[in-house]
Amino acid sequence: MAEDLNKTGKKIDVDQVDMDRMADMVTENPGLISFPHTVGGAMIKPEDKGRIKGRAVAAMHEQTEMQVQQIYEQMKLLAEQANAIKKRVEVSERIYAAKMSFEPLIGKIYYLYERQDGTDLLSLVAPEEWGRSKSFSRFIAEVKLLADHTWQIIRKG
Repeated sequence: MAEDLNKTGKKIDVDQVDMDRMADMVTENPGLISFPHTVGGAMIKPEDKGRIKGRAVAAMHEQTEMQVQQIYEQMKLLAEQANAIKKRVEVSERIYAAKMSFEPLIGKIYYLYERQDGTDLLSLVAPEEWGRSKSFSRFIAEVKLLADHTWQIIRKG
């Protein structure tokens, strides 16, 4: 007669164990049960799906916010570039309406002045080079003719 001790220290008569009942407790696929089937088996815990989804959603929001911020910065840069082109066009129109006694060359620097009568003058002479005989009331800008026939403002008066 085989006897063992259970957890409480009482003797168990192994011959009295109902083997048919024990057979119902055994599984053919132990990997599919939700608890360890051997003493040394790894403990299996159910996952907290709400926590997993919460972390995934938070990560998704962080990534999309970063991408939206990058797009915003790109839009801001494009808007600044568009404003710079708009200003070049405005200055170009003013220069082409100004009096000039020469043909401007691409890549060369010129000086835009406003005369006493309110008209504009494009000159080869810098404000520092005029001396006492100024034929203008105000220096507007130092400009450079670009290949697209717009003018880049190098410095404002």
